[in-house]
Amino acid sequence: MARVSTVPFFVITQLSSQIQTLQALGAEITVVASDDEFSGKMGTLRNVAFKPINISRNISLLKDLVSLVKLFWAFKSGKFDIVHSTTPKAGLLCSIAAFLAGTPVRIHTFTGQPWVTMSGIKSFTLKCCDKLIGALNTHCYTDSDSQRRFLVASKIVKPESLTVLGCGSLAGVDLKRFDRARYSADDLASLRSQLSISDGDKVILFVGRITQDKGIQELVDAFQRIASSNEVFHLVLVGPFEDNGQAIVESVGDSTVASRIHSVGFSDEPEKYMAIADLLCLPSYREGFGTVVIEAAAMGLPTVGTDIYGLSDAVVDGVTGLLVPPRNSQALGSALVSLLVDDQARLRMAECATARARADFDSVKCATLLLNDYKRLLNER
Repeated sequence: MARVSTVPFFVITQLSSQIQTLQALGAEITVVASDDEFSGKMGTLRNVAFKPINISRNISLLKDLVSLVKLFWAFKSGKFDIVHSTTPKAGLLCSIAAFLAGTPVRIHTFTGQPWVTMSGIKSFTLKCCDKLIGALNTHCYTDSDSQRRFLVASKIVKPESLTVLGCGSLAGVDLKRFDRARYSADDLASLRSQLSISDGDKVILFVGRITQDKGIQELVDAFQRIASSNEVFHLVLVGPFEDNGQAIVESVGDSTVASRIHSVGFSDEPEKYMAIADLLCLPSYREGFGTVVIEAAAMGLPTVGTDIYGLSDAVVDGVTGLLVPPRNSQALGSALVSLLVDDQARLRMAECATARARADFDSVKCATLLLNDYKRLLNER
């Protein structure tokens, strides 16, 4: 089987646990992704082959044609029973290449639609690409039920060709890895010291690509507002800068507030930052599910997120966290403050979030569901 993503970063951060579990359950897996600065980390996937094929995230007719030809030959020569793609560009090129190569089972997992936040010809073009993905693949998944309803209502994929496995999510959460008990009090004190965060200060955590689509502008605006009057609030940003993300973070004018915004860059151990945080914030404009939400939940954190499809599945509003309207920094700030100052409410939500993560999103359980569905799809073909 081939698992394909546009970039290795997505495989490492989102799929590594699932791929390793599938491999342990007997699946023979080749990962296909671009050869970039994160390719060296693919070696952490033990006994999993890596075939680098560059796939541009942006539209580039010549580069896309070259990628398409390389994918076709990889699938044809590899004689894969299954090609399973994730991320938009990989999904489009794989649907065409695997169809032409005659791969028996062709699958794509939708994890959020970029065209939701666009308009005009660009939105129309990307919607057509998603329709082609749905037409050429033998089956598709979404990582949340609300996203499935949205895609069906938008006439992107036929309802019989689109399913959600279990309770959703892309790959579940590795409960052995995302476990607060792995970190001692000394570990946590050391990390706080490195970040100049005093014991007892409140920590808001963001994990993901630091870019506008993730709501970073609203998060920074909200933090400036609430931190200017409360000196124990800190914001920790874990993830790579993209687009104008760095400019947004550096635009904070109040030096005392700016000193409490800690950008640590990409980390292959985001759970250590979760261990010192009080809550997760994900004010995204679009999200298929929000895997980081259940990872944080397993680490004992509630989430303040936006009320959009996908996140409305990951966060049970008022139970495991709070949902606010997207692009609304004032509502976001109010929700953050309400939990940061109310320890009882925050801890109650944290307990509910952890229980839900453990009951519904164990990565082994999710991988087993996926492997069983692979077998079903192969038998049907």
